[in-house]
Amino acid sequence: MRLFGSLGGGLLDLLLPPRCHICKTVLNSPGPLHICATCYAALPVIRSPLCSICGIPFDGGGDDHPCGSCLASPPPYRAARAALRYEGACRELLHAFKYQQRSHLRRPLGLLTAELLTPFATACQPDLLIPVPLHKRRLQKRGFNQAVLLAELLSRQWHVPLLRQGLARTRLTTPQVELDRAQRRTNLRGAFAVPCPAAVSGKRIMLVDDVFTTGSTLAESARTLLAAGCTTVTAVTVAHAP
Repeated sequence: MRLFGSLGGGLLDLLLPPRCHICKTVLNSPGPLHICATCYAALPVIRSPLCSICGIPFDGGGDDHPCGSCLASPPPYRAARAALRYEGACRELLHAFKYQQRSHLRRPLGLLTAELLTPFATACQPDLLIPVPLHKRRLQKRGFNQAVLLAELLSRQWHVPLLRQGLARTRLTTPQVELDRAQRRTNLRGAFAVPCPAAVSGKRIMLVDDVFTTGSTLAESARTLLAAGCTTVTAVTVAHAP
């Protein structure tokens, strides 16, 4: 059976050779990411200096430190980190993943996030991973929750239990990117609930989402979890928008 499997895999590679997810170049050794060395080197990886709270990257040199926004209005989560800047190839992959039904892209995106954010996850020592939920109407339209797919992979890579329904979306809200700053503050109020508070009580929770855009979604999610009795909330995303 292994022989037949190897022959079948070889035939498939001849008919449909593996290609880089970004530049579409045929790959001789695709590896788990299916991203060529050139495209991998060009990925917009977030590195220090960055905000030690929300994780937004700073230009130039220096050490990590809180940004002005976090100092003026500290978020309820302890810290958030993203693996990549939401630009270039990262933006294209995430857009295809979410809006073009290319759910297989959760693998390279999730593996990149796991690789780049392992030091942060190790330092946080979360007891549970919880994906940011979609409202059921938006879930039906898209067919999947991208945060759940990413969290499943991170759970396996980091050996941290996943609580898929740790949070629930109680009402449909306008996407944050469509609102101004004042509207964002109120748009998500009361939009989340914890179905089983006992499951999160006394736990260190790490939220998982695809993109950190305004931070309001993570903040409201964290506020809801803390009210349910968890001890701390941190967050990871694939990307951080400007």
